[in-house]
Amino acid sequence: MSNALKTLLIAFLAFVGMDLYAQRPYVDSARADTGRVRTLRGVTVYTSGYKEVIPSQKLSGETLKSLNSFSVADAIRYFAGVQVKDYGGIGGLKTVDMRSMGTNHMGVFYDGIQLGNAQNGQVDLGKFSMDNIESISLYNGQKSDIFQPAKDYGSSGTIYLRSRRPVFDSSRTTNFKGVFKTGSFGLIDPSVLFERKLSEQVQLSVSGEYIRSSGRYPFRYRRVHHNSKEVAWDTTAIRQNGDINALRIESGLYGNINRGFWNVKAYFYDSEKGIPGAIINNEWMHAQRQWDRNFFLQGSFQKNISSNYDVQVNAKYANDYMHYLSPGPNQIRIDNKFNQQEWYASVAQKYSLSKRIDVNLSTDFQYNTLSSSLAGFVFPKRFTSLVALAGQADLGKVKMQASVLGTFVNERITRGNTATGDSAIAAPAKNEVTPAFFISYKPFPKADFDIRAFYKNIFRMPTFNDLYYTDIGNINLKPEYTHQYNLGFVYHKSRPGSVWSESRMQTDFYFNKVTNKIIAVPKGSGMYRWMMMNIGEVEIKGVDLVTDQAFSLPDGILLNLRLSYTYQKAQDFSGRKNPLLQDVTYGGQISYIPWHSGSLISSILYRSWRLNYSYVYVGERYHVSANIPVNYEQPWYTSDLSASKDFQLRKYRCKISGEVNNVFNQDYEVVLNYPMPKRNYKIILSVEL
Repeated sequence: MSNALKTLLIAFLAFVGMDLYAQRPYVDSARADTGRVRTLRGVTVYTSGYKEVIPSQKLSGETLKSLNSFSVADAIRYFAGVQVKDYGGIGGLKTVDMRSMGTNHMGVFYDGIQLGNAQNGQVDLGKFSMDNIESISLYNGQKSDIFQPAKDYGSSGTIYLRSRRPVFDSSRTTNFKGVFKTGSFGLIDPSVLFERKLSEQVQLSVSGEYIRSSGRYPFRYRRVHHNSKEVAWDTTAIRQNGDINALRIESGLYGNINRGFWNVKAYFYDSEKGIPGAIINNEWMHAQRQWDRNFFLQGSFQKNISSNYDVQVNAKYANDYMHYLSPGPNQIRIDNKFNQQEWYASVAQKYSLSKRIDVNLSTDFQYNTLSSSLAGFVFPKRFTSLVALAGQADLGKVKMQASVLGTFVNERITRGNTATGDSAIAAPAKNEVTPAFFISYKPFPKADFDIRAFYKNIFRMPTFNDLYYTDIGNINLKPEYTHQYNLGFVYHKSRPGSVWSESRMQTDFYFNKVTNKIIAVPKGSGMYRWMMMNIGEVEIKGVDLVTDQAFSLPDGILLNLRLSYTYQKAQDFSGRKNPLLQDVTYGGQISYIPWHSGSLISSILYRSWRLNYSYVYVGERYHVSANIPVNYEQPWYTSDLSASKDFQLRKYRCKISGEVNNVFNQDYEVVLNYPMPKRNYKIILSVEL
């Protein structure tokens, strides 16, 4: 076990030695959800009368702001049980895998409506800036509130991003905020936010951000000795073709009505970036380019119709364009364009049978299309209907939730850039019914200590690429299933007036099984042609530990600590039913999943000063399931440091921050042959009116 891991575990054990017989109940603000909204002296309070029974983690407020996080993906690294694949730099692809079930099993929701990608199932979280994000919540299984669309029940795990909403003091009708960031690698990043109170019931928000960076950062190219785990650093170079120019514009209208509320949001993102590519055989001069243009318009309406009946309506239209160019000359020229469209609508109805029992019926409809300039491409269209029936019961010491989701998918294709003409066939219809059950138990009447457990069976549909991508797609693919089992504990103790003022700890033990996993296998006797098939199987055993501690020190000094640790044993059992398919990968730890990982977030507040330190550790891994020395990946860790000062300049509220990322100048790779930046800096100036 490495010294870094020993340090992390010792620190964790020091913070979790606490008394399980606390005498004071509490109300945890992290459990609030998007129920009623009240405006009170510039603070928006989201209330929900139901205590969570589902494992969750949340970063919000000052804790979220204290992280040296440029994008949402950077912040999510600090959640237990989560692995982020980062291909390096500001513009590099960043995807999330929760509890080793695969990126496609993670649902990402922006202001309550899911971000989709029917083409490959991956959401690039590097596109979402932290400037306009108010909170990030992660749920294993699904969100605790049953009053939600059917789509919310349809993932193995979910991430909820909530953007900032307008809040006004009684004497104000306008808010303005400007932020300017600059730093290493030619970073220029200005952003503005304008909020206007149009009436007592309606508020307007408009925000925009521009990002430019050369992406030129130094790295050390490494050569691996194939007969051992040793690594020899070979040379120092500058990362090329990692530049990015990106523009983000968001606008929202927020309204309150009698016993309800509504909102409409428009989002636009446009970028051009270089793709540095993998560094192989001492080659790092790549010329691939990518253009992305993403737009969506979405709206929500919620109203309490009567004392025991509520209705919620959601709708969305999204249009995503991507252009990929690899011009050569030493490579085969690739110039492909893809365009996705999505139409989505949902109606959820919650009925209270009594003060302790609620039921919810949700019906969703979604229509996806994909077009491309790719030769031999067919134009798929997918019709998806979802129906979810859920119930929750609060029986005092025991709280329960259960849900059943029905998913009905039909597809068709039309003639496009295909030489096969009318012979192309769409994938057959898929109809699935999947259950979930959650329960929590509070054994001690005076101690805030809960035991919780859940089981969930869910699946993910094959993507358009899995089914129809030229030459490798397979229309006979089946859904990829997950079975999740979880047993956990959560404890909280508040000590007002004490030095150790707040303690919270949660621990979850879990077993996940992924069956019918979609993987690429050789087609025929050669290794040059591949096909997608349902022969993968993975078993994951793990434990997540998260603790939050708050200390009130003399002279008004506040210290906050958040520590997380994850152990996972994620084994590849593909070919279990057919011994002829078993090879050196059988039983191996799956690619890029470490056995041990963890993080630390700490902050010290003194008057108008704030000092933050954060640490991420990822243990030894293998980049494929064949756990042999040639595939070994070293552990890595990074430390980030920042300091900020709030001050008043006439009528302007100002804040200046300085950040140092990768303080100890570590050479590391999250993904093989994609080196990450070494030590780098950032300066941020924020002005509010």
